[in-house]
Amino acid sequence: MAQLPRRPRTLNDARTEAEAAFKKVTTKPVEAPMLKRQTLPGVKEMVSLRIDQDVLEHFQSDGPGWQDRINVALRKAAGL
Repeated sequence: MAQLPRRPRTLNDARTEAEAAFKKVTTKPVEAPMLKRQTLPGVKEMVSLRIDQDVLEHFQSDGPGWQDRINVALRKAAGL
């Protein structure tokens, strides 16, 4: 069986291989870019929001539906 000739190892080769091995285990994998979440009409998301008490009382003073009224006001403020 014919043996392949051995490649001589030099200090530079060992250093290069060690650096490559170190880089391989310490480099963070490239993350895929964040995809913009597609919004679906009519789907709402539960959030926790801290607002001033007087603002909350203003929206609640007209009775049920105050969360929808806040949502409408926020959409208007955001220009949506």
